[in-house]
Amino acid sequence: MYRLIAILALALLTGCASGVYRDRDVPITSIAAFDLARYGGTWYEVARFPVPFQRGCTDVTARYTARPEGGIDVVNTCLRDGDIRQIRGDAVLTGPGRLGVRFSGVPIGRAPYWVLWVDEGYRTAVVGVPSGRAGWILNRTPDIPEDRLNAALQVLEFNGYDIARIIRTPHGSQPVSRTFSSM
Repeated sequence: MYRLIAILALALLTGCASGVYRDRDVPITSIAAFDLARYGGTWYEVARFPVPFQRGCTDVTARYTARPEGGIDVVNTCLRDGDIRQIRGDAVLTGPGRLGVRFSGVPIGRAPYWVLWVDEGYRTAVVGVPSGRAGWILNRTPDIPEDRLNAALQVLEFNGYDIARIIRTPHGSQPVSRTFSSM
């Protein structure tokens, strides 16, 4: 199980994902006023761009825990085929709103993970990667209010992402294939 997760994470980190979801001619910007301590805790993935390592995943969460010596521990969890799948890693700040993430068992360096936006209350976040091969909308609960969802989609679009290609992440009994364009 861990080997499969490591292989799938490696595919993302090495650029073998199934697509590019943003226009790389559009500049991508991370949040300048980023508070790592407030970012810590559990986030629910409410939407993502399709990437192979998350195929079939529902109930996706990411947990970030600050380390006393700096950086954060990362635990990503999803439900796939009735099994809980996890991958653990760590992240360090590489710039304002920019993290370098490394996962256990993935034999390459740190992958760029840019926080593009966080609402004032640190309840909703938008994350992207400069290559445009992945992007996520995270929320502190599985249900996201429409105003923050719309703001998150606007941030992705501003950073060159094709929001017509983003998909909802099911939690509980939500259908797997529901996309924003069909809502």
